[in-house]
Amino acid sequence: MECRIKDVLIHYAEHGTGVPLVALHGAGVDHREIEAAVEAIVPGTGYRRIYPDLPGMGLSTAEGLTCNDDVVALLCDFLDHLGAGPVMLLGHSYGAYLARGVAARRPDSVLGLALVCPVAERAGSVPDHNVVRQDAGAYDELDPAQRTGFDKYFVWRTRATARRYRETVAPGMAMADEAALGRIFAGWTVDVGLTAFPSPTLLVAGRRDAVAGYADTAALLERYPHATLAILEDAGHALMHERPELLAALLNDWLGRAMAHHRWG
Repeated sequence: MECRIKDVLIHYAEHGTGVPLVALHGAGVDHREIEAAVEAIVPGTGYRRIYPDLPGMGLSTAEGLTCNDDVVALLCDFLDHLGAGPVMLLGHSYGAYLARGVAARRPDSVLGLALVCPVAERAGSVPDHNVVRQDAGAYDELDPAQRTGFDKYFVWRTRATARRYRETVAPGMAMADEAALGRIFAGWTVDVGLTAFPSPTLLVAGRRDAVAGYADTAALLERYPHATLAILEDAGHALMHERPELLAALLNDWLGRAMAHHRWG
C-alpha cells in the first residue's frame, strides 16, 4: 500500500483489523525487518498492524525532508492519514527515536509506546560487541557478501538468525537512499519534549547491545512514568530476532496494559 503526504510517497504494509499498531523500523533497512519480527510474536487478531517504510528507505521517498524532526512531522501526518484514531506505537532503534518524537508531539494520538533498543541524540556507554552464540552452520544460510553485515548486527549467530538477516534485513539495506539519509541524519536531533509521557510504555534493551547500549534506556524511566523496563541478558541490538520469546511476553503485557488504560483510564 502507499499514500502521498505532501511531496513524500510512503509505502507501507498492513495486516489485520482492530486497534492500530504502527511499527517503525531502524535505520538503513525497510519495513520487512520489523514486520517479520512483530508478526511472529503479537496476537494475530484484534490489531491492525501497520509497517511503513521510513523516508529514504524501502519504497518510500524523502523529497523535501531535511532533518529527523521533518520525519516526525511526516509520521504524525501519516497517522492522520490512517484515520484510525489513537495508535499503539512501537519502534526499534532509530524507529524508537522517531516514535518518541511522535509521542511528544501528539501524546493524544498514542495509546501506548514501545521502545526496543532505542537510540537517542547521542550514544552513551555501550558494551563491546561480543558473540553470545555461534552455531557452526549459521553461515551456510548466507551469501559470502552478507556475512560481515550479519556479524556486525547479531550476537546470536544461528541458522534462524542468519535466515532472518538474509530474508528481511539485507534486502532493505540494498534499497536505502544514502544521499537522502545523509541529508536527513545531518539534522539528527529529535524534539522528544520536556514533559512525561502519560500512557503505558515499554522500554526494552539488550545487555550486549553495542549500538545503543542499555544504560540510556534505563535512564528513560523518569520520562515515562508508566513504563515497564526490561534489560535482556544475552541479547544485542538485534534483540527482537535473538530473544523473540521474551519480547513476545513483554509486548503482550504492554498491549494489555494499554488497552486497560484506554478502557478505564
